Amino acid sequence: MTTPQRIYRGSCLCGAVTFQVIRLQPKMAHCHCSMCRKFHGAAFATFGQAAAGDFQWLTGSDKIQSYTAPNKTTRRFCGTCGSSLTFTPPSGNDQFVEFTLGTLDSDIPLAPDAHIYVGSKANWVEISDSLPRYIEGRDSELLK
Repeated sequence: MTTPQRIYRGSCLCGAVTFQVIRLQPKMAHCHCSMCRKFHGAAFATFGQAAAGDFQWLTGSDKIQSYTAPNKTTRRFCGTCGSSLTFTPPSGNDQFVEFTLGTLDSDIPLAPDAHIYVGSKANWVEISDSLPRYIEGRDSELLK
């Protein structure tokens, strides 16, 4: 189930890149993988998801840079301020866009529903909520 159609706007730190999402998918997760930790400089990164047709760059698409990691994941970010914007899995699934929830300028009616890649989380982080915790992605073993 997706959220009702509404426009949610987002931007990078410097405001050069802006985007909109007209419908959010329900899957939102805190990712604890080492690449997300390094890319975001934080304990984890939080991603939302939209169908590709529900996501649109509004301004600054010429400022967007990308980095493809050895595992074939691609991360897009603002080339001016460095804000992380989107993530593409190795499969290159173009049906959905995964975007960083922290870049949204609008409040949203949903909240993250899982922790993923907790098998590689920072040892100094304690997960204290009751969300499901997956060792890797959502299709991996669920920690008890």
